[in-house]
Amino acid sequence: MRVRIRFARRPSIAIRRGRNQRIALVVAALLTPAAAIAAALGLWRIAADLNWANSFAIPSGAFSHWQVWLAAAAGLQFCSRVLNRYGKGAGRAAS
Repeated sequence: MRVRIRFARRPSIAIRRGRNQRIALVVAALLTPAAAIAAALGLWRIAADLNWANSFAIPSGAFSHWQVWLAAAAGLQFCSRVLNRYGKGAGRAAS
């Protein structure tokens, strides 16, 4: 006597891609304002160093440097563009 056990087939990646693309578009939409806030904090730190603005909110530590904030803004914007490109599909480029 032979017993065959059949497992249900898992959904392929192509079926789940639509959900992943929607999530990628949502995260990309949220990363762009975060990048703008990080850039604003970097510019505030530069203005505080030049005595054009009041003192910066974070006086010491790693986040007290303007380079960290501008690098974070660039990194967040890059991730947003990559996720936006993935969310729009492989055939089209994101704008």
